[in-house]
Amino acid sequence: MTEPRTDTRDRLIDAYCELVAASGARSATLDAVAARAGVSKGGLLYHFGSKDALLSGVLDRLRRLAAADTEAMRAAPEGAAHYYVRTSVVAGAGGGDTMDKDVITVLRLAQEGEERAVEAYREVSENWRAALEEQLGDRTLSRIVQLLGDGLWMNSSMHVPVDDLEEVIERLEEVIGSRHAASGG
Repeated sequence: MTEPRTDTRDRLIDAYCELVAASGARSATLDAVAARAGVSKGGLLYHFGSKDALLSGVLDRLRRLAAADTEAMRAAPEGAAHYYVRTSVVAGAGGGDTMDKDVITVLRLAQEGEERAVEAYREVSENWRAALEEQLGDRTLSRIVQLLGDGLWMNSSMHVPVDDLEEVIERLEEVIGSRHAASGG
C-alpha cells in the first residue's frame, strides 16, 4: 500500500488546528474538519479514521517539527539561547508557522484537559530546555531563558508588539556572558 499524500494529511491537520484554536476541541468534528480542509468526509477518514487519530496527527507533527527546531538550536552559530529567544517571536505578529499553530492547538487541548496534549507539550518543552542547558551549563538560567522566549512568543502571538527584541537579546547575552565569566568558563 502506498503512503497517503502528505499535503492532504497536513491540510486536514491544519483544519483541525484552526477549529480547535478558534473554538475548542468540541468544534473540531470530523464533518467540520473535512469541510474546513475542502475534503470529503470519506477523504478525511482515509487519512484519519477518527478524531483521536487527528489528535495523534497533530501531536506527531508537533514532535517532529520541534525535534528539528531543537537540532537547529543546537547547531545555531549564535548559540541556543540566542536562537530560542529570536525565534520565539512569531513571524507576522500572530501569523506564525506550522509549529506555532500546532503549539497553540496543543496548548488549547491541554487547557481542556487532554492528557496526551499535556504530555506532548511537556516533552517538547523539556527538549528545548535541555538544548538550552547544554549551552548554558545551568538549569536555572536555561529555565529563565526559556520563560523569556515563551513570554515573547505569547505576546507576539497575541499581536502585542515586540519592538525591542534586539535590546532584549543584547541584554540576555550580557547576562550569559557575565555569568560565564564569573564561573571561569
